[in-house]
Amino acid sequence: MIGAINLSDSYTSEITPKVRKPQSKNTVRKLIIRTIMVALGAVIMALGLELFLVPNHIMDGGIVGVSIITSHLLNLPLGIFIFILNLPFIFLGYKQIGKTFALSTGLGITVLSLTTLLLHNLQPFTQDTLLATVFGGMILGIGVGIVIRYGGSLDGTEILAILFNRKTPFSVGEIIMFFNLIIFTVAGFVFTWEQAMYSIMAYYIAYKMIDIVIQGMEESKSVYIISDEIDEIGQTIMDRLGRGVTFLHGEGAYTGNDKKVIFTVITRLEESKLKSIVAEIDNHAFLAIGNIAEVKGGRFKKKDIH
Repeated sequence: MIGAINLSDSYTSEITPKVRKPQSKNTVRKLIIRTIMVALGAVIMALGLELFLVPNHIMDGGIVGVSIITSHLLNLPLGIFIFILNLPFIFLGYKQIGKTFALSTGLGITVLSLTTLLLHNLQPFTQDTLLATVFGGMILGIGVGIVIRYGGSLDGTEILAILFNRKTPFSVGEIIMFFNLIIFTVAGFVFTWEQAMYSIMAYYIAYKMIDIVIQGMEESKSVYIISDEIDEIGQTIMDRLGRGVTFLHGEGAYTGNDKKVIFTVITRLEESKLKSIVAEIDNHAFLAIGNIAEVKGGRFKKKDIH
C-alpha cells in the first residue's frame, strides 16, 4: 500500500540507544578552561580592589565589603579577611548547592585572597575618587562576570542569599540588596558618607559590567511574529538576516482560526532591520521582541544584513 508505515522499524529506531563517544577528553578540557577563567576573573577583581577601590576607601558589597571594613579597622591586609570570612560560605555551598560550584568558588576566593595580598603594598593607579570609582567598578565587574560565567562565585553573599531564599518569601536579589544596604550604611560611619555614595556608584557600575560579560556585547533577542504573510516573512528573514526560523502552530482565541507563528532569535543590532522587513511585507503583523540572556546551538550562521 502506498504511504504505509512499517511500525516495527519505526519503533525500533525510537528505542535503540545512541552510541555516545567517550567524553573524558572534552570534560578535562572544559575543566581546565573553567579553572583558568575562574582564576583569571579572581586576579582581575583583585586588581580592581587593590589598585583602585580600597586605597581610595571605596567599598564593594557582600563579604568582600565586610572584609574591607574589617581590614581598615584592624589595619591588616584585605586578603586575609576575604579568605577567612568566606570559608563558612564555601562549606555551605558544598553542602547545599553542589560540589562543582563550591570548588570553583573556593578556587576563585583563594586566588582573590592571594592576589590581593601580593598587590597590597602597591601604589594605586589614581587618587582621584571619581576615576577610581568608575574604573575600579568596571574592572571589578569584568572579573566577577568572568567567574560567574564559568560557574563560580567570589563572594559568599550569593550562597547565603540562595539559602535564605529557600526559607523566605524574598528573592535572591532582594536579600543581596538588603545585605549590601547594611554594609554601605556601616561604610558611611567607618569612612565618610561621601565615600559610601561613591561605593554605591562603583557597585552599580560593577553590576552593569557583570551583565555585559555574562550576556555579551551583542545582546540576543527572541522574536515572535504573527501574520497572514508568514511564509514570505520567514523566507525573507532567512535570506536577508541569515537567521533560522521556526514555524509554530497556534489558534486565535477570538476567531478560532489556525495561525502560523514565527519564532527566531536575533541580535540587538539586527532588530531594526527585522522590523523593517516585517513592515515591508505586512504592516499589520503582530511582532513581539524580548531579551534573552544566552543562546546556544542552531544551524544558521551570521550573515551580512542586506
